[in-house]
Amino acid sequence: MPKLHLRDIDLYYETAGQGEPILFIHGLGSSSRDWEEQSAFFSRNYQMVTFDLRGHGKSDKPPGPYSIPLFASDIAQLINFLDIAPVHVVGISLGGMIAFQLAVSTPDLVRSLVIVNATPEFILRTSKERWQVFQREIIIRLLGMRKIGEVLSKRLFPKPEQDQLRRLLVERWAENDPRAYLASMRAIVGWSVADHLNEIRCPTLVMAADADYTPVALKEEFVARMPQAELVVIKDSRHATPVERPEQFNEAVKAFLLKLG
Repeated sequence: MPKLHLRDIDLYYETAGQGEPILFIHGLGSSSRDWEEQSAFFSRNYQMVTFDLRGHGKSDKPPGPYSIPLFASDIAQLINFLDIAPVHVVGISLGGMIAFQLAVSTPDLVRSLVIVNATPEFILRTSKERWQVFQREIIIRLLGMRKIGEVLSKRLFPKPEQDQLRRLLVERWAENDPRAYLASMRAIVGWSVADHLNEIRCPTLVMAADADYTPVALKEEFVARMPQAELVVIKDSRHATPVERPEQFNEAVKAFLLKLG
């Protein structure tokens, strides 16, 4: 079980395959296990690197506060330790935000970006948005992580035939440490690199599910502000696109990487 010792934690990671390196960053409350549908596909032709963010999975879970720049700094150290720079970076949700930060803070480490169902900022501008964050924190404190998993599973996988995915999400969500989860959630609130999008010069694929939390129009707006970005929309998909639509996701990422030569 390989781990990298950083300043204050041990960070769990895995590698598979050989070739150009691709680093995958999971979302809030998830872990490297969520890339299972990508592992066999990409490790045939690439060196695939997955890991657990601090506060998640098999990595250490120190007390907060956490921040997006802190997550990005952890990853920068992992990239340098593995000597894989510049690396293709794929990030979903929180992982996409961290990927944005990594490209802004340490652009020399990033060969390309794939941003999945994420935006370059998380600013709470309305009372509804503030209430949604507050509501999640209250549910965690009063009812625990399993309850959040039950709520999310129905939103992410609403179809009758997705029952197995719902069950798996609930079981994995229940494993989260509540304090580390809340510290990670708070790291998102107020974060932004929106004013630095024009500085991200690497090729970027923004992947948007048509039924994601944030509308496609929002992704279109920030993609237009990036020098080398393109947008792909995955139909009949929600926030967990790599799990829900693995074949479409894998093929879209593969096509993007092949264009880079």
